[in-house]
Amino acid sequence: MKYVGAAVWLLAGAATCAFAPEPGAALVPEQVAALGGCWESVGSVMGKAVSIALAAKPITEGALFLVEVENVAVGDPADRYAAHLIFGGKTSPAEGGEGATVTGFYADSFGGDGVAAGSGSVRPHGFEIAYAYPQASFVNRWTIMPNALSWTITATDLAGSEQGFAGYEMTRAECPVD
Repeated sequence: MKYVGAAVWLLAGAATCAFAPEPGAALVPEQVAALGGCWESVGSVMGKAVSIALAAKPITEGALFLVEVENVAVGDPADRYAAHLIFGGKTSPAEGGEGATVTGFYADSFGGDGVAAGSGSVRPHGFEIAYAYPQASFVNRWTIMPNALSWTITATDLAGSEQGFAGYEMTRAECPVD
């Protein structure tokens, strides 16, 4: 059984190496790719405790990165939420380097009215990206360590007032088998 597990990990690593974005495509920054795998925790959204499960992986031949999020209110299993976040590197015109900035797309269980494009930048051990909505901008700050992930979301309204929206301190988890 030990050898079967090793073979599976070896093949998974080989599949990851096979990604080949189109020539000239900005690479997904390593700070984003560090999200790869599964994470879980109990966090809070607008002051309400929620359990969260997050799965992240490269998509589109490695040119983009997908993060799938599911959470459930701790006190009400019927209160569910899901989101799909897509991230990519973007060549920064100011710096001319690959992956200097991050671009993204946020879609969630609020449907078509809840989608937003975002842009941001990498920083040591993570990245931040802001999504503009009609009533507020939501700044997502991701900090990734080998076995710990911090994801905070701050809302800034049109008057410039900031308010914490969500926060999670996650640990790595086993990914479900597809």
